[in-house]
Amino acid sequence: MTTARDLFIVTVDPGPEHAVGQGDLSLALAGAELIDLIGAGVVAVDGDLVVPVGPSTPDDRLLGEAAAQLTRQAPYERIEDWLWRRGRDLSAAYRTALEEDGELTRKRSGRLPFGRAERVEPVDTPARRRAADRLAGKEPVLVSLASVVGLDGGQPDDEPDLDEAVTTVVAAVHDAVMELEAVRQRRNIENAAFANLWRGP
Repeated sequence: MTTARDLFIVTVDPGPEHAVGQGDLSLALAGAELIDLIGAGVVAVDGDLVVPVGPSTPDDRLLGEAAAQLTRQAPYERIEDWLWRRGRDLSAAYRTALEEDGELTRKRSGRLPFGRAERVEPVDTPARRRAADRLAGKEPVLVSLASVVGLDGGQPDDEPDLDEAVTTVVAAVHDAVMELEAVRQRRNIENAAFANLWRGP
């Protein structure tokens, strides 16, 4: 299992009352992939750039797709640009992959047959227990990413002990999530103003 797969599992594990926005999660998953690629020696971080340094041979299919999408010639891609490009609909891709692997099951809300999307929850597998153990054990990378997407209990007890490259990626994920939230708020204000215009005095 990868950090991204573990992150997806722990974000759906708490249930709908702690739902994480799909856009936020997609950005965090892209960051998790990048951190795993750093750990595998596939890429390095140079300032705010993602620089490929090794062969792209991850065992995980989605991580392999991420490696295949790297910009391998200068000028290299900025971390922020990578997050937005790779993160597009990434949470849906992980949901599909984890369902296919038997790690997730669909759960229908019982009260409202219409207007409520099916949700998924983790199956009790070794992968789920490993992800939960990483979070409960305050594993710095997973805890930091979970915290960025607002997962309750995701805050580490102390400042996480992350190396510089990972810290740079986590900070970029945080900034991207904040930017997405600002876009949402601006859109809500615009929609409210438009509705008031049509409603009239």
